[in-house]
Amino acid sequence: MQSFSNKADIAEEGVWPIRRRRILDWLVNDTRGERFIDNILVEMCEKLLAAGVPVARVTLHFRTNHPQWIGARILWKEGLAEAKINTFAYGVENTPEFLKSPVNAIHQGSEEVRRQLEGTADGDEDSFYQELRDDGLTEYIAWPLEHTFGKRHVVTFSTSRPGGFTSEHVDFLRDLLPALTLVSEIRLKNIMARTLLQTYVGPHASEQILSGVTTRGSGATVGAAIMICDLRDFAAISDLWPRDDVIHLLNDYFDAMSDPIERHGGEILKFMGDGLLAIFPLAKETACLDLLQAIREGQALMAQLNQQYAGNGREPLRYGVGVHVGDVMYGNIGSRRRLDFTVIGPAVNVASRLETLTKEVKRPVLLSRAFVEMAGCAKDMDSLGTFPLRGLGEPVDVFAFPERVAA
Repeated sequence: MQSFSNKADIAEEGVWPIRRRRILDWLVNDTRGERFIDNILVEMCEKLLAAGVPVARVTLHFRTNHPQWIGARILWKEGLAEAKINTFAYGVENTPEFLKSPVNAIHQGSEEVRRQLEGTADGDEDSFYQELRDDGLTEYIAWPLEHTFGKRHVVTFSTSRPGGFTSEHVDFLRDLLPALTLVSEIRLKNIMARTLLQTYVGPHASEQILSGVTTRGSGATVGAAIMICDLRDFAAISDLWPRDDVIHLLNDYFDAMSDPIERHGGEILKFMGDGLLAIFPLAKETACLDLLQAIREGQALMAQLNQQYAGNGREPLRYGVGVHVGDVMYGNIGSRRRLDFTVIGPAVNVASRLETLTKEVKRPVLLSRAFVEMAGCAKDMDSLGTFPLRGLGEPVDVFAFPERVAA
């Protein structure tokens, strides 16, 4: 059995921690009940101050798997009760400001970026450091947080103490890195899982999945206003246009129709080629009116998009929307190993048939009597009469948006 003759044998280079501290015990053992890393950051900074480490500004920089944001920064400053979270769009990584930043230096492999801020600035001083100096900070340190599979994120510490951090302060902060890495990775993976689910199945479905609704057939029956939208002549467009132009067209079209849906509380459950399926749960009293407003705003955005297309010599985009209301089964269907979180039921079928009927009657938005009566909007709509719908037993009374507001 190996024995140690003195304390020096234990304190070998590279052994962690340099010194056992209460804040390390807290990070490892007492943060399990806190879901959000920004709250942990604020409490950690307060504990650092209480322990005599004069931090005045601390940031965490994370790369994300978000369709809009390449990354985020969580910022704490002394005196703040809550951290500030900023997101950064794709493309920021190519800007001169980012390329010269200490965060980029860490991403490129640096193990430490340390800058004394007291005194006169260098002639080639980066504006970032000058901003820190203007805020009264005297030293800045950035270190990597090494997550699984080489995913590298960044933590920074700054102080306003005259002379900057002491060597004891720096040792204290270095000791935090392994524990902060573990704590932040768990929370970041939780955020990424939630973000990915929200991106691919929507906010409500993602909450259902995260809460454990993951078995085939699991779900619930809910009342909902249902909207199905489809782009016209897409097959011909995809045959004639270059691939990248087709993808760009689809994204423009989905932006125009989807943003108002989400803004007014609807949930897009799936994109189906050139179509989409969305619901507005009736648990919200204004669900039907919200759906109508989403369609009107979508029409306005499509009109703007078509003006742009006309200016480029392209034909306008046409679409059809079918709207109905009723109970739907909201949950998981599919094979044993591959599931789809969606809605099914007769009410969905009616909305789908109404969308198809738009081609025949040449009106872009068709609504069932059941929806119109629940929304109380009959006087604002054109009654088109009764139509048999394929696969359905009873004919359906059909209404349309007035032609004067049609796209």
